[in-house]
Amino acid sequence: MKTLAADSAQRTETGRVINDFSIHIATVNGSGSQSSNSILMRSIFQMGIPVSGKNLFPSNIAGLPTWFTIRANKNGYIARKKEVDILVAMNPQTAFEDVKALHPGAVCISPVELKLNDVRQDVRHYQVPFTELAAQATENFKLRKLLTNMIYVGVVAELLEIDQAEIDKAIANQFNGKAKAIDLNLNAAKLGRQWTRENIKKEDSFAVERMNKTAGKIIIDGNAASAIGCLFAGVTVAAWYPITPSSSLTESLIDYLHEYRADKETGKATYAVIQAEDELAAIGMALGAGWAGARSMTSTSGPGISLMAEFVGYGYFTEIPTVIFDVQRIGPSTGMPTRTSQADLLSAHLLSHGDTKHIVLLPGSVAECYELAGQAFDLAEKFQTPIFVLSDLDLGMNNWMSEPFAYPANPIDRGKVLDAEALEKVGEFARYKDVDGDGIPYRTLPGTNHPLGAYFTRGSGHNEKAGYTEKPEDYLKLMDRLALKMETAKKFVPKPVVDTKKDAKIGIIAFGSSDFAVQESRDQLAVSNVQTSYLRLKALPFTQELHQFVNAHDRVYVVEQDRDAQLRDLLRLEMPESAMKFRSVLHYDGLPIDATFITDAITQQER
Repeated sequence: MKTLAADSAQRTETGRVINDFSIHIATVNGSGSQSSNSILMRSIFQMGIPVSGKNLFPSNIAGLPTWFTIRANKNGYIARKKEVDILVAMNPQTAFEDVKALHPGAVCISPVELKLNDVRQDVRHYQVPFTELAAQATENFKLRKLLTNMIYVGVVAELLEIDQAEIDKAIANQFNGKAKAIDLNLNAAKLGRQWTRENIKKEDSFAVERMNKTAGKIIIDGNAASAIGCLFAGVTVAAWYPITPSSSLTESLIDYLHEYRADKETGKATYAVIQAEDELAAIGMALGAGWAGARSMTSTSGPGISLMAEFVGYGYFTEIPTVIFDVQRIGPSTGMPTRTSQADLLSAHLLSHGDTKHIVLLPGSVAECYELAGQAFDLAEKFQTPIFVLSDLDLGMNNWMSEPFAYPANPIDRGKVLDAEALEKVGEFARYKDVDGDGIPYRTLPGTNHPLGAYFTRGSGHNEKAGYTEKPEDYLKLMDRLALKMETAKKFVPKPVVDTKKDAKIGIIAFGSSDFAVQESRDQLAVSNVQTSYLRLKALPFTQELHQFVNAHDRVYVVEQDRDAQLRDLLRLEMPESAMKFRSVLHYDGLPIDATFITDAITQQER
């Protein structure tokens, strides 16, 4: 089947491939290539061309291979592209394998001493004397390795015809205020560009031309976007323990809080961020702060979620609000800490022992990381329960293009909180009584100046007045009310995004960062006259829109990045009468899912 992805690029009438390629840069972890890769990506972005950047790095500190992939695509596709069009092979340890993985006709830029032209003859090779050029760039031996990275920026810029003014601008922004660093890096980039212009005859077809598809857009990672969402949501307490890939979420939040949440008169912090001794302590602190009336949160990944199980069950049973960000990575156990996954779905939704079920928000873009972070705090207080926000490494740590985030339009929703005035008016209070028939009781905050507001918070059996009990009827009433609360949540969690095509018999369901690849795959399938509808989940529990979507299609492909089809199984439990409709597309090798994988998987099952 011919698809857009099957053609490695779309050529113009002149044979040039304009604004449609991927650059794969192989370096050594800790070699300082992050800045140069960011400069290269942003230079293309500044020319109005849609881009995304993905960093594939090892879980050790330094010394092992790392790769950074820049995808430029005039149609706006920003998911990972399986094919590599341009390889910058700077790591001798992986160079031979990297070049062997290229498709015929790809480009390889490499140090001349590696002699990679002997490895593949069906690849266009550009061999560059990086060591010699680095020596020209500086007499400082320690700086040569760093400036070598900027030399390859100049080489790529010349080959792709990236405007030098955009390289200059990106370098100035990257090293803002550091005049010496700016001059050194500008010189190195121009040195690489000049050498390329004078010594390389361009024989490949890849190039860039200015577009106008990035005007007003930003580049940001999902963890930073989530941190901004927390800031605007009014978070006042964050308790955490560092773990890849979630650490940068709280680290970013600390920076924002430090800048925007200090008392204007005294300069003192109006917030608390606590690095706990482990994840168990972190969730305990977050729940304690939520119980006391603070807007609290923690961030973690799969191993931390495992440690939090007992305390999260306590928060569910005692009905204490907090927000838990799970930036997912490969498991089980330590797994592969720097690879992406969506395999915490069941764990988060059902975390803890006994009959426990949680609201889970599923952002599918950096904009939704921001938006759903804000909604999570409102939902936590509205439903008086821990709320999970399930991101992943690909979304959380990689670079994504986005529209700027909108300023929150709605006021903060603290839920059913009774103050002293309200208590005096109603004349009674039972902490766990369902007054309104929605499963959500009223609560008071510690320090409420009224005798009716006191209650005892316990993780053992309790009745409506929070009194200790082991009576079966009290337990049944409590558990049924908690189940009703989850039913009520279906009316308030974010609705799925639905795109229904007329006469399409095939539906696709996905969530999270898989969205970008699914959108591209649908276009690929359409080229072969395979029309699909699409529903992207934004939350659990499921809403009525899901039932309508499934009932409207003959077959429903469930795309997820895990081995055990966790989402498919939840769908079958939700709609047992439609269980045979659901088919799996499972991707779980740790790399971000790509459109070609989805297209091929659906095509094979449709035969």
